[in-house]
Formats: sequence, C-alpha cells, structure tokens
Amino acid sequence: MTSTLEARVTRCPRPHDRGLVKDMEALTGDLPPAVRDLAVGAGASAPYLAGLLEKERDWLAAAVADPEAHVQAVIRGAGDLSPEALSDGLRQGKRRIALMAALADLGGAWSLEEVTGALTDYADAACAAALRAGLVAQVRRNKLPGVTLDDLDDAGGMVVLAMGKMGARELNYSSDIDLICLFDETRFDPEVFHEARSAFVRATRAMAATLGDLTGQGYVFRTDLRLRPDPSVTPVCLGMEAAERYYESLGRTWERAAYIKARPCAGDIAAGARFLDDLRPFVWRRHLDFAAIQDAHDMRLAIREHKGLGGPITLPGHNMKLGRGGIREIEFFTQTRQLIAGGRDPDLRTRGTCAGLRVLAEKDWVPADVAEVLTDHYRAHRTVEHRLQMVRDAQTHDLPGTDEGFERLAAMMDMDVEVLQADLHRRLSAVHELTEGFFAASRQGAEKPAAPHTFDAAVLDRWPSYPALRTVRGAEIFERLKPELLKRLADAAKPDEALLAFDGFLSRLPAGVQLFSLLRANPQLADLLIDVVSTSPALAAHLSRNAQVLDAVLGGDFFSAWPGREALAAGLREVLEREPDYEARLDETRRWAREWHFRIGVHLLRGLTDARTAGRQYADLAQTVLACLWPVVVDQFARRYGPPPGRGAVILGMGSLGAGRLTATSDLDLLVIYDAQGAESSEGPKPLASRSYYARLTQAMVTAMTAPMSQGKLYEIDMRLRPSGNQGPVATSLAAFESYQREQAWVWEHLALTRAEVVAGPEALADAVHELRDTVLARPADRAKVLSEVADMRQRIAQAKAPAGPWDAKIGPGRLQDIELLAQAGALLAGQTARDIPQAFEAAAGVGLVTAEESEMLKRTYARCWALQCAGRLLSAEPLVENTLGQAGAAFLARALDAEDLGGLEATLERGHAEAAAIIERALRATKEARDG
Repeated sequence: MTSTLEARVTRCPRPHDRGLVKDMEALTGDLPPAVRDLAVGAGASAPYLAGLLEKERDWLAAAVADPEAHVQAVIRGAGDLSPEALSDGLRQGKRRIALMAALADLGGAWSLEEVTGALTDYADAACAAALRAGLVAQVRRNKLPGVTLDDLDDAGGMVVLAMGKMGARELNYSSDIDLICLFDETRFDPEVFHEARSAFVRATRAMAATLGDLTGQGYVFRTDLRLRPDPSVTPVCLGMEAAERYYESLGRTWERAAYIKARPCAGDIAAGARFLDDLRPFVWRRHLDFAAIQDAHDMRLAIREHKGLGGPITLPGHNMKLGRGGIREIEFFTQTRQLIAGGRDPDLRTRGTCAGLRVLAEKDWVPADVAEVLTDHYRAHRTVEHRLQMVRDAQTHDLPGTDEGFERLAAMMDMDVEVLQADLHRRLSAVHELTEGFFAASRQGAEKPAAPHTFDAAVLDRWPSYPALRTVRGAEIFERLKPELLKRLADAAKPDEALLAFDGFLSRLPAGVQLFSLLRANPQLADLLIDVVSTSPALAAHLSRNAQVLDAVLGGDFFSAWPGREALAAGLREVLEREPDYEARLDETRRWAREWHFRIGVHLLRGLTDARTAGRQYADLAQTVLACLWPVVVDQFARRYGPPPGRGAVILGMGSLGAGRLTATSDLDLLVIYDAQGAESSEGPKPLASRSYYARLTQAMVTAMTAPMSQGKLYEIDMRLRPSGNQGPVATSLAAFESYQREQAWVWEHLALTRAEVVAGPEALADAVHELRDTVLARPADRAKVLSEVADMRQRIAQAKAPAGPWDAKIGPGRLQDIELLAQAGALLAGQTARDIPQAFEAAAGVGLVTAEESEMLKRTYARCWALQCAGRLLSAEPLVENTLGQAGAAFLARALDAEDLGGLEATLERGHAEAAAIIERALRATKEARDG
C-alpha cells in the first residue's frame, strides 16, 4: 500500500532566505509537520517553488496523502482536457507535477528514476494531448486528406519521437524536450502527399506552441524540434521514408547516439516502433564499431570549444552537464560503449544511462567497479542539477558563481558549503579521470617512438597507395597506429619477413577505418594480427576480406574451451531468431560462422588445439550451420510452395563432413534424401509435384550456402556423390535411394556410404536413413570384388593426379586418400561404418585385411598426414612449398607435426608414406593373388 509523503521524508532542506520562512509557514499550515518543514525549506530557498506552493497549496494539501495516485490523476487528466481548457490545463498540470516532484526529491521520498519518470510521463501525456488538438484542427478544416476524427486514435499515421533525456525517461527538473515528428507517407496517395505533409507540419507547430508558448499561466515544456534530419532545410514534420534515406546516406555518429534513446511517445506508436526498427542497422552496426570512439571524442571537444568549457575544474560557474567531469561525459562514455557493441548484443540497446552502465558491466564491456562509480556520480550530478533548476525554473546547469549562490545550494541539499564543494570537486575530478582515460586510450600510439629496427623504406612508402589508406580518415587513424605496429613488427623473430607478411595483408584490405579503430582501442589485437599474417598467408587473406572477425576476439570467451555442437546450435538459433528477414538470416549466419571459423584457426595456430581437434571443430561448425539453416530454408520455401510433402527431407553428410573431420578449406559433400510418403504434390499457394518440390528446395539450400551475399559465402557444396552423380536428381527419394543402393550402386558408392551421416532434417527420417545405411552395409560383400575395385581406383587416381610434392598429405600412395580407401574397404567387408578412420582399421584387422601391427602403423601415418593436411590448409589454400613458408609458418607446421623443426621431417613423411603404401599394396595384392590363383 502506498504510504503518505510524510512517512517517506528522510531529509529536509534548510531555509536559505530566513525572511521568507513566516510567509512559507502561512502557505503550508494545512500540511503534516514533516511535509510542512520540507515545503518551508524548499520555498525559502527557491523562489520558483515558493510560487508553486502559493498556486497549488490546496491541491498539495490533498495530494500528500497519496502522492503517486494524485500524480497519475494529473497525467491521465491531460488527455481529458477540452480544446478550450487545454492550454491552461496543461500548465496547471505541469505546476502540480513539478511541485510534487520537487518536494519528493528534496525530501528523499522518491529516487532519481521516480522523479525523472514522473516528469517524463507528464511530458508524454502533454505531447499526446497537444498533438491531438493540433490534428483535430486540421481535420475539422479538411486539411488532412482522407482522415476523419475517428482516425485520430493513431494520429492519422503521425508519430512524435521523444529523444534525449525524454526518450530515456530521464527528464531533468527544468528540461527542454527534444522531439522528432514523422508521418507514415504510405497511408496517403502520392497525389495528396504534399497536402498531408503540410497539415502535419501545421499540427506540429500547433503542438509546439501549445507546449512551449509562455502565457500568463507559464509554459508546459520548452520544445526543441532541431534534432530532425537537416533541420535548416526540412519541415518540422517529414515522411518516414525521407528520414530513413537521410540516415542511411548522411547520418552521423552523433545522430546514431541520439537514437539510442529514441522512443515513440505520442501519436501512432506502432508506426514509430516500425520506423525505429527499420533504422536499427543505422544505429546498431553489425560489427564492433570502435570508430565511434573518435567520433564521440571529437563531439566532446567540439562542444567544449563551442561552449568555452575546456578549462580545468573550478567550481564557480562550472557546467554540471557539459563541463569537465559532468553529466555529458558519463552519457558519452555509456553511449559510445553501447554503439561499439550494441550491434552484436541487443541487451546493450537500453535507453537509460544507469541501465546502460549496468548491462555494460554485466557483459564485461565496462569493469563493474567503474560502472558502479560512474552510476553513483551520475545520480549525484543529476541531484545537484535538479536543485540548480528548482531555484528559478531555469534551464541551467551552471554551479553558482557567488558565495551566496553556493550557500543557497548547500541549504537545499542540507550540507555545509565546504563539504558540498569538496564533494563536487571530488566527483567531477573522478568522472573526468575515468572517462578521459577511456577516450585517451583510443588515441594511444601517436606519441610513441618508432621502433629501433630499420625497415625497408620502399615497403613503407607504398602503404598510402593501398585502398584502406586512401581515405583521409583511414590514413589519419593508421598514422596514429603505425608506430605501435612497427614496434610490434620489430619484435618479431624476423622483422623484415613479418613486415612483408603484414604488407601483403594491408594491400588486400579493402577498407581500414573500422579495423584501425579497433586496433587503436585494443592494442593487444595487434599481436594477434601480426601473429596471424606472419604465420598463415591463407588466414591473413581471409582476415583481410573479413576483418570484422576480430570482433569475436573481444567477446570474452574467444580463448575458452570449445562449447560443442549443442551449445553452438543454441547460439546460432538465437542469432537467427533475432532476424525476421530471410536474407538477413543468411547474412547473419555467414557472419556468425566466419567468426567461429576464425576462432578455430587461431586456436590451432597458437597451439591451443591440435589438428585432430581442429578437424572435429571445423566439422562441428559446418554441421551446426547445416542443421540450423535447413529449417530456415524449408520455412521460407514453404511460404510459397507449402510445407514439405510427407516426412520431409534430410541432408546426408558424405566424405569428410560425414566423418566429422574437415579442414579450413573443405567443401561439403552432401546428399538430400526425402520421403513424400506417396504425396503427389505439396499443398500451398503454388503447389509443386513432390519430386520438383524437393529438387527446388535442395537448390534453395545450395543457394543459401553458396550465394556471395554482403557477408560472403558460407561453404562450397559438392553433390557429385548422389546416385548417378551429376546426371542424377539433386534430391533423391528414400525409396529410390534404397533401390539404388541395393541394386545399382558401385563399390565406390558403398565405400562412400561407410562415412555417411545425417546432419540436418527431421529426426524420424534421419533414423530411417541411418537404418537403411546400416542395412546396406551389413549385407555380405564380395571380398575379391571390393578389393579389386579398390585396387583399380588407386590406379586411376595415380594416373589422374600425382602428388604435388613431399608436403602433399592427400594425394599419392600411402597418403590420406589412399589410407582412407583401405580403411573404408575394411569397414565395408566388416559390414560397418567407417566415420572414424582409426576405428575402421580395427574392423580391417578383424577381417584379416591387415595385421594388428599394420593397423597401428597405418593409424600413425594417417594421424601425421591429417595433421599436415589440416595445418597446411590453414597456412595456404595451395600445396605447401617449404621454402615459401617463412619462419613463423615453418615453426607452426613443425609444432603441428610434433617435430622440433622441419629439418628431417620431409624424410620422415616420405618414409611413412612408403611404409603405408607397402601395407596397402600387400593387402590388395594378396587378395588379387588369391583370386587369380
């Protein structure tokens, strides 16, 4: 139950002007004692509050019994005022809200949020009432085409956006209200657009006058409409499409920051919410936006210079809002951090300053102690600001310039002047130190001396010609970053080699502002960048095209343990659920997958995982993408052609994907198997025959994976392992697949089936496909035929393609493909799957294809080949050549292969290949001899 105001008074201002005490006591004689003392202290310290007490003492006498109920009644009453009573009625309501807010604030009965919330709620109600009155006048004069009085529940498509402190529900005691007025032009035919806009403009001006004109009853709120796009040339109310085009093409960082707090407060709330949602890509960038730091810093300096507030903290006349250590410093600090990361994390898109600091701390973007300290200082600053404004209802933020003024402020806060001044100086200094340190950190590097190593001037001289450095801003940021980068390059084991690697990366970088800003704000990333570009040309090339993947490094868990497929899938599904648009989902999947792909590569590069683990992780990632994206594609396809007929379709992973072991550059071998269960066609807006339905659905999935969208491709897809190869349908029915596998499939196709695994689709159909696979493989196999076919396949492979060199781990006798063929043959003869090659050799030994000793030797060689293949694909998409690896690349490769260095490793590899090839040839020859004999 709500208590009285008297029951909640915890502090009381001292009367500053003792000569007014008796007058104030006379005005407040009907109030309870504690409230009377509070009102006397307020009125004898603030002339504005004395005037409110005089005008609203009767209302106050009743309201103190239940402050919240009476305040809500005033807010609700704003919407019930008749046109004739609107102007005076709104002003009276504002007086009552201001009086109760002041007393509850000064008396400690309301928190800062309750004070600013009451002021904001009344501002919302007043805007809505004034807007409706303005629109009613236009409708009655037939100036708003097609709109009647019955259509004004949603203001005919017009919305008022509350910006700044009003948008954040943080209005200060004597605040202007910043508004942007828009209308939904789609509700009007093009030929009446200008007429409608003119009517909305007139309604906007009428609303602003109703709120802001100074009459004998005062004013409601001073109204500022200048935050709209290009206010010097645009009308005070403009179409949403025009506003959106402006922000997309010309919007600046300060406008992005302003929209963090934007909120529809009056008119067509739903249309306003849609507009803000459409504007989301402008406000919240998908990548970490560290370039916003410099923009915010420049804004701070510009404001200080314009207002003449750049000097040291001296209390008399110091601006609590814009001066050093003031409110704006805390707001900029918070909003800039929100802009940096809010595109990736919707939880950061909160409007309030204190709420923003809290969630930034929860998400580890701001240290918890810093957020706590800044929140405390923010509340204290706002409290002082309110008392400054209560004195004369002036929109001021300046501390007093005289001793008498400080005595008044100290009386209102019931503090000694010296204690108050010391507290103010301490808080302002602390805020300045914390926030200036944040912005200064983004400027590090400009003053640092160049590295002592002398680099090739010809390399450095060509940097300004690269695309990333051709813009003025990109070049400026890089110039500040360059000394630190050169210092880190000089610290490399081979500086000149590292420089050339970095030069190659820089030359391929299409744009640099965001990456350079990221590196300046997070110097530790420079070490990782140089490590990557010095070691892995392939990963460096990937990074130059997708520099945003470095965002993931700052997420806090980049170097944590692998989460596993279940957690990966949960994360990707969460990303997809946030995006209602199909193409946006495809793009977000690409961004998400690219970051995880980069993480796997970095972990392998830095020795945090081994090649076997990385191979499993690459496969986990691909399988997760397929499993999560397949339902999205199916749902999108079903909107046009109806739900999948029958039991739907599954994606069968083949080859390395089915085996759960991929490299950084692997294609995905897929089959699509469906079961229409006798249904001839789909049931939807455009029905398709079942066979055509699943063929086109498969093509839609291939497009979803391979289309070069704004975020690139996901994977290359290979479907040549489907029945009848490239000549067969891209999607195969379960019945046709069963018939083919039982009656027509070649031996090599049964070998491929040993590694098949369903990776996406309905569980019941997946179980049926697995059961079919196991049944086909369990049938007795003709040993002589299987091994003869394997021997012929080895011969054809040898004739078609020779090893690219000693570092080719895949093609050639005794290498990956050769060993896998024998393992699959052993599994097929044993009637088992061979998803895990080492396990398959146990099956091969069990059917006498190899001895137990040979099995162990093949496992070791296979592990070494896989390590070489996985590490090699991370270093380069092309076959490895030892003398082009560079020192860092060679060291990484040696570590991946458990060797001290590459010296002698080539001979070890060749010896292993020869031994494995001999075992394979002996196994196949023994069978051939037995068959021929």
